[in-house]
Amino acid sequence: MSRISYVNGRYLPHRDALVHVEDRGFQFADAVYEVFAIRRGGLVDEALHLARLARSLVELRIAPPMGEAALKLVLREVVRRNRVANGTLYLQVSRGAAPRDFVFPKAARPTLVVTVRPQRRQDPRLLEEGVGVITIPDIRWGRPDIKTVGLLPNALGKQQARDTGAFEAWQVDRDGRVTEGTSTNAWIVTADGEVVTRQADHSILNGVTRYGLLQLLGGEGLRLAERPFSVAEAKAAREAFLTSTTNFVLPVVSIDGAPVANGHPGTLTLRLRALYDAYVAAQVAAP
Repeated sequence: MSRISYVNGRYLPHRDALVHVEDRGFQFADAVYEVFAIRRGGLVDEALHLARLARSLVELRIAPPMGEAALKLVLREVVRRNRVANGTLYLQVSRGAAPRDFVFPKAARPTLVVTVRPQRRQDPRLLEEGVGVITIPDIRWGRPDIKTVGLLPNALGKQQARDTGAFEAWQVDRDGRVTEGTSTNAWIVTADGEVVTRQADHSILNGVTRYGLLQLLGGEGLRLAERPFSVAEAKAAREAFLTSTTNFVLPVVSIDGAPVANGHPGTLTLRLRALYDAYVAAQVAAP
């Protein structure tokens, strides 16, 4: 079956899903996006993603392309038409198409694009064996808390990680403290069992999986600190892990080639992954 995508009011074969050459998302990265996980045909953390989308639009002064109720219908229809049970949904809103000029156009209408794709089952070895990360300078603009499509620094970092055989790159600020991964949030567990992740300020994207896991941690009675941590502290940690919409929770077993603790997934990380899997399953459980 051919893939179906949505562009500005039309459901189209994916190969025909096009936007104007002067769309500002293409020319200025003047656009925001969200990626939803699809499980059992349902959208995971839909409300959280839509709330973050609304915030990003407000921060960039882009008008919503439609009301939230209508948008929810579009998202479900794209999933239905593609018959995707497990996969990802990508949503992008740009300021629209207009003659190229830096200032905001007065008459442009927002461009809305929605695509979905099936996702293969995650390689179980990623969870069983853990993944490696490298550290790189954080060269992004000053507002990575807004989920824009301006992802060139992220792409460069991700490629650098892959070139060295690592799964992800953790970005590091000028003070030597980890901000986040190129497409993930970064976490450590200290020697005395404190779970640490950087606070959600303007230096990181407040990941939806990050947010969900924070709520679960509160119910487990675990000690939590939302604060920066250095690369040195991460390398000395008892455990490390990352979170994202597409990976949920994955153990980090090496940083810059050096093992974290014994170089194996930590017991608390695996416990948190199981908790998050149950949280997702409960959201999409059949009525």
